Amino acid sequence: MPSPPGGFEVPLWRALTVFRLASLAYVCALAVRDADRYARPYAVGALILLMIAWTGATAIGYARPAWRRWPLLLADLLVVVAIVLATPWVVGRTALTHGVPTLGVAWMAGPVLAWAVSGGRRRGTVAALIVAGADLATRERIGQSSFTGVILMLLAGVVVGHVARLAASAEERLQRAVELEAATRERERLARGIHDSVLQVLALVQRRGADLPGEAGELARLAGEQEAALRALIAGAGPAAESLPDGGEAVDLRTLLGRYASAAVALSAPATPVPLPRRVAGELAAATGAALDNVGRHAGGRAWVLIEDEGATVTVSIRDEGPGIPAGRLTEAAAQGRLGVTQSIRGRVTDLGGTVRIVSAPEAGTEIELSVPRSPR
Repeated sequence: MPSPPGGFEVPLWRALTVFRLASLAYVCALAVRDADRYARPYAVGALILLMIAWTGATAIGYARPAWRRWPLLLADLLVVVAIVLATPWVVGRTALTHGVPTLGVAWMAGPVLAWAVSGGRRRGTVAALIVAGADLATRERIGQSSFTGVILMLLAGVVVGHVARLAASAEERLQRAVELEAATRERERLARGIHDSVLQVLALVQRRGADLPGEAGELARLAGEQEAALRALIAGAGPAAESLPDGGEAVDLRTLLGRYASAAVALSAPATPVPLPRRVAGELAAATGAALDNVGRHAGGRAWVLIEDEGATVTVSIRDEGPGIPAGRLTEAAAQGRLGVTQSIRGRVTDLGGTVRIVSAPEAGTEIELSVPRSPR
């Protein structure tokens, strides 16, 4: 079953709540210890109560995914900054000079961690700079120890934000893997049923009617084509462009060209995926389809498609056994406004920085070779 949205981040939000409770307990312990040194102990007590109430409010708010939005995040940051800025007045400059800790201490890192979990490293860094700036503003003297707290705050925002983004990425990959596994199981189930019924019937019709004249022979040929198309479909070679397992924008060229395989078109491809950027694969597949359309209209008979992965380039060859292309025919067709080869084939491949080579001889068939670089220019 797919994990719920934000499922991998839930432990981080729970850990944030635990941190805020633990840091609040530390603040309370320091307040009890230094109560007689505060300039305004009653005001300190009031702020401690506010911190307790706000810790409970954020624990409830961040526990609900719908509330992890800017209103709560901004309110969290503003409340903590206000408490930090109130420190010189309630604690007193004299007490701070003699080493009494600021009122927020570790508790003020709460919104920094919340921003990091919700938005990653950058958002955590922004919150850390704001809280650290407020903390430095409360000090009369800024020394090396003051910057130590700032650095720790920044490190917390960056590290926790990075972990949060990794968790989100892992959840997306898991979601895709679960969907792919479910689709594969369903395809395998359908393949078993189709193989035991439809494919066997189509194959029988093709074999029995292949040598029959007239419409019976045509029905046998159509049955053979449908059998090949169904076999390609249940093998995963459908017309939709599917992303590779790494989740990037590359697609397997074999998947796109697999839809053209039929009883009249034989496809030969490497045993391993042939990944190409989505646009390159789509344009190359469209050019191949245009070439096969020309084969069907002008050559008839069978056609052979070969995919070759040469590392930096990928080549698709389309060969037929038709009458060939007479010399000057392509130039004449372009002059007449028939731009199938010029635009649908050459135009697409040239836009990708590739080349088209056409070899044809009378009564010897035609071979069209489409070569494109793996990355478009």
